[in-house]
Formats: sequence, C-alpha cells, structure tokens
Amino acid sequence: MNTSQTEPESQARHDKRPGIWQLALPSILGNLSYSIVGMVQTKFVAELGAQGLAAVGAGQRIFFTMQAILMAVSAGTTALVARAWGAGDYDEASRVTMASLVLGGVLALAIAVMGIVFATPVAGVFGLDEQTLAMASANIRWLSAFNVVFAANFVLSAALRASGDAWTPLWMSAGVNLLNVPLLYAFIFGHWGMPEMGVAGAAVAAGISFSIGTAILVFMWVRQRFRIKHIGGGWWRKERLQRLLDIGYPAALEQGVFQVGFFIFLMLIGNFYGTEAFAAYNIGVNMLAVCMTVGFGFSIAGSTLVGQNLGANDHKAAARSGWRSLFFAVLSMGALGLLIVLYANELASFFLGDAPLTIKYTVQFTYILGATMPLLAVDFAIGGALRGAGDTRFPLVATILGLLVMRCGLSAVATYMQLPVIYVYASLIGDYVLKGLMLAWRFHRGKWKTVVTDTSVTA
Repeated sequence: MNTSQTEPESQARHDKRPGIWQLALPSILGNLSYSIVGMVQTKFVAELGAQGLAAVGAGQRIFFTMQAILMAVSAGTTALVARAWGAGDYDEASRVTMASLVLGGVLALAIAVMGIVFATPVAGVFGLDEQTLAMASANIRWLSAFNVVFAANFVLSAALRASGDAWTPLWMSAGVNLLNVPLLYAFIFGHWGMPEMGVAGAAVAAGISFSIGTAILVFMWVRQRFRIKHIGGGWWRKERLQRLLDIGYPAALEQGVFQVGFFIFLMLIGNFYGTEAFAAYNIGVNMLAVCMTVGFGFSIAGSTLVGQNLGANDHKAAARSGWRSLFFAVLSMGALGLLIVLYANELASFFLGDAPLTIKYTVQFTYILGATMPLLAVDFAIGGALRGAGDTRFPLVATILGLLVMRCGLSAVATYMQLPVIYVYASLIGDYVLKGLMLAWRFHRGKWKTVVTDTSVTA
C-alpha cells in the first residue's frame, strides 16, 4: 500500500469518502425493514401462544450462536475492504471479497450440518417444555438448511458497505422483506396452498426470501454491476487469508462469548422463571429492535469510515468519524428508547393480547432495556469503529468482562437469592455500563490506529 500520497491526492480521496449519514441512513432503513418483519413475525407467532414465542426466541438464539464464525469473516471483510478502498487499491478490495465469500460459504456449510444434527440437544439447555422444545428444534433445523444462503448475503453486503455502497444492500433487504411477509403468513398458518408449519414456517419463509434475494445479488455481482468487482483468479493467497483470520478470529471468539453469555442468561430465566419470562425477553427485544437497528447503522458507518480513513493514512479523520458516529447513535437510540418505554404496556398488549403475566414481564424488561439504549449505543458505534480499524481483540475482552462476568454474575446471584425476574433483567445494566466505559477508553487512547499497518497483498 502506498502511503506517500501527495496532499492533493489525499484531499481527492477524502472528498470521495461518504459521510456518516450516507452510510448510516441506508443501513438503518435496511435493518429497519428487518425489524418490521421481525415484529410481524412476532405478531403471527404470538397467535400460537407463549410456547411459540419462546420457541422462536430459543431458535433465534441458537442460530445467532452458529453465526459467530461468519461474524469473524465479516469483521475481516469490513476492515480489509474499507482499508483497501480508502487506499485506492480497488482490485485488492475485490480479491478480499472473493476470498471472504468462499471462506464464509465453506464455514457456513459446516455450521449448517451441525445445526441440523444437534438442534434438539442444544435447544434443550433452555429448560423448555417438551412441546416448545420440539418447535424450537424444527425452527433451528430449517434455519440451518439455508445457512449458506444467509452467509453469502451477509458477506457480499458487508463488502459493499465497506466500499461505501450502502444503498445496494438496502434495496436487496427491502426486496427480501417484502417477499418475507406474505411467506410468513402462508407457511405459519398454511394459507394459499402452503403447509401449516407453525414456528418452523417462520424459518422457511426467511430461507426462501433470502435465497431469492441472494441469487439476485450474486448474479449482479458476477455480471460486474457493483463497484466491488467479481474476480475469478488471484484471490486465494495465504497472506490474504491470514489477515482475514488475524482480524476475524477475535471477532469470532467475541461472538462465541456473547452467545455463551446469552445462553447462561436465558438458561437462568427459562429454568427458574418459566416460559412466560423467557418469552417476555424475546418480545421486549423485538419491540426495541428499531433502536438497535439505528445503532447498527451507525456501527456500519463508523467501521467503514474509520477503515477508509486509516487506509488513506488520515488518522484524525478516522477518530472524528468514530466520535461522530457515537454522538448520533446516543442521540437517536436514546430518543427512540424513551418513546418505546412510554408505550411499553400498549405495545406488549398489542403483541400478546390476553396474556397478563407475559405482558407484565415484557413491560418490566422493556423499561430496563429501553433505559440503557444510550449505553448500548457506545457498544454499537465505538465497537464498530474499533472493528473497522481491525482492533477486534479489545472488544473481545470487554465482552468477556461485561457479559460473562458482570451480567451473568449478577443474574446468577439474583437467581440464587430467588429474587423476582426483574432483577435478572436488570443485570444487563451492569454489563452495558462496564463495556461502554471500556470501549470509550480504548478509542480515546488511540492504539487502534496502528493495529493493522498494511493490507496490500500481491495478486
């Protein structure tokens, strides 16, 4: 990578870099569409009762656990594509994308096999009753069957965003979700000649809609319709794969720790507080998903701009991008969180109908999670900025201390003392406070600027 650029060259490249809102807005809108579909799915599944909601929650948690390795590939893809793009090495950005896609596809296939084979014993750790366990297992198997499709969509979308193109993933996600809604209705309830599959139908609907969307995305990529080009050769180099793994494996470990922590947290709720408390967690998260969608948008913006600015050797602009992403994330997530808290009871009643105990638990959890949105914004924005710089090890440490030590420790104490479930829910406050402070401190210190020094690899 050539870092001896002249001042006019540096300024020209800076002018080509997108602004925060150019990246955040389409990412927010795209993920908002997923959140809306998630709410529709929740409303449909709620008609199957608390068992159906608990089954979907358990299935999604297992599925997210299986995605930990793919998160590693995505972290490496984002950091290396953004740096290469910022340095003007567009061929290297395309080679990284191709290598990431093949690596992600192979790993996704292996994960899919494990998900299909071990669905029931893994879902059993949540302490669900027999009927709920059967529904959760079916949901996991169907999600696993489409895992390679999810991986291809995930990697290609991450590469496009890292290059500054956040609009193409938006249009793709919009199309996928427009198709997903009627498929949910058809496969959950058995309408329009489709089989009545209940909870499993939600996974089938997602799989079919993503398969169609991913096929279109890959076709357009192969036909050279995007700024990230399809390259048939020169992408399989040991150095390139090594860089992907060096950046990615701490992100994979972080996601693994993240999912283990959530397993412990939800196991305590499911085994000691019942299906209603377990379902309430899933409903509350879905209600506040719009806040997290906004946070994810600024995470993408921060990671892309930090990576591109570091690739252009503009460290001051990289730091400004991270802090500005944090400012907008705190402001928007805090405002949305407050709004949802104010209408928590009405929203819970809308989703659950006549289920007073589950509504009570959902409102309690929503109050707590909604109030912590500004803290969670630090995790999204600054965590994304660090990963965009290739600094994936420190977020791993912060997740271990925040989630495993703080949240799981406090929730275990509350369970041991037989306190009401609201005290278990409240343990996440300690998690977000500690993790937010650690990430902000790390970004302020600035060591992330030199974690990765050169991303160029000879073709």
